[in-house]
Amino acid sequence: MARNIPVIDLADYLPGQPGALPQTARAIHDALTDVGFFVITGHDIPAGLIRQTFDEAHRLHDLPMTRKLSLKLNEHNNGYMAMGRYAVWTSDVNTNDKPDLNEAFFVRRERDPDNALRQSGRRFAGPNIWPDAAEMPGFRQHVLDYTNAMEAFTNRLLPAVAVSLDLSPEYFLPHFVDGQFSLRLSHYPPVPAETNQFGIAPHTDANFMTFLPQSDVPGLQVRTMSGEWLDVPSIPGSFAVNSGDMMRRWTNGRFLSTPHRALPPVGQHRYAIPFFLAPHLDTKIECLPTCTGPDNPPRWEPITYEDWITTWTNANYDPKRQQDVAA
Repeated sequence: MARNIPVIDLADYLPGQPGALPQTARAIHDALTDVGFFVITGHDIPAGLIRQTFDEAHRLHDLPMTRKLSLKLNEHNNGYMAMGRYAVWTSDVNTNDKPDLNEAFFVRRERDPDNALRQSGRRFAGPNIWPDAAEMPGFRQHVLDYTNAMEAFTNRLLPAVAVSLDLSPEYFLPHFVDGQFSLRLSHYPPVPAETNQFGIAPHTDANFMTFLPQSDVPGLQVRTMSGEWLDVPSIPGSFAVNSGDMMRRWTNGRFLSTPHRALPPVGQHRYAIPFFLAPHLDTKIECLPTCTGPDNPPRWEPITYEDWITTWTNANYDPKRQQDVAA
C-alpha cells in the first residue's frame, strides 16, 4: 500500500471537461488498487448542506435517551442504534471482542408507501423511522435533502469508477437505480475505552463505496499493508472515500477493501455522517468481465446484494441486540 492517501480533485470531472473522465478514472484505479482510500476535493455538494447534516446528527443525539430508544432499529435496520451493543464482530482485521463506543441513527432510501419494493415487505426496503416533527422540526427534510444530493453526486461518479475498471462509462448505472444507499448519523462521545475497544473497531466496510465528509474532530485511521495505522488527511470541505467488501468481491480482488477504525475522541464529541453507496437489492455480484482471465479465475461465487447484506447485517448489526436497552 502506498504510504500516503491520495487526493483526487473533481473540479474538471464533474462539469465534463475534455479529458477529465479518463484522468479521474486512472486516479481512482490507482487509489483503489494501491490504498483502497482516497480524499476528494472539488465536489459540488453545498457546504451549507453538509454543515446542516452534521447539525442534525448533533440535534438527534442530544435527545433524551428515552426518546432515542423510542426510535430503535426496526427489522430493516433503520433507526437508532444504542452505544455499547454493536461492532463488526466478523472482522478479519482484528479480534473485535468489545462493543464500539458510538451511537448512530440509520436512514435508507425513503420509499413512498405505494413503492413496489416497499410493498413487497422485503428487508431493507421498508420505512425509515423519524423523530416526531414537533420535537425535531426540519430533521426529516434536511436529512432527505442530503441523501438526495449524495445519491445524485455518487451516481455521477459511477462512470469514472466503471472506466477505471476498463468498462463502459454506463456499466454500473442500471445497478444503482433504486439502489440501497444508507446514511449513518454517528456520535462518538469522549468516554474512556477498555483494552481493544474503539470508537469503531478495526473493520472493512460491507458496501460498494463509502463517502465521509471531513469534520473538525479527527479520528479516522487507515491500516497499511505493513500494519501501520495512518490518520486520514483532514482537508476542509473534502470527503474521505473508500471501497468496501462488495466492491472487492465484484472486482475479483482488483480493488481493495482497506481496514480502518475510529479512535474515541479526547475531550470533545465527534460526529460523523458516512454515506454508504450500494446497488439494488437484486443486483448479482459476480466477477466483472474485465477482472478475470485465463490466469485469474473468479475467486467468489455470484451472490445477490440482498443475500450479501442480509448475512453481514445479521452477524454484526442484528436489531435484537438492543431490545433490552433501557434509558
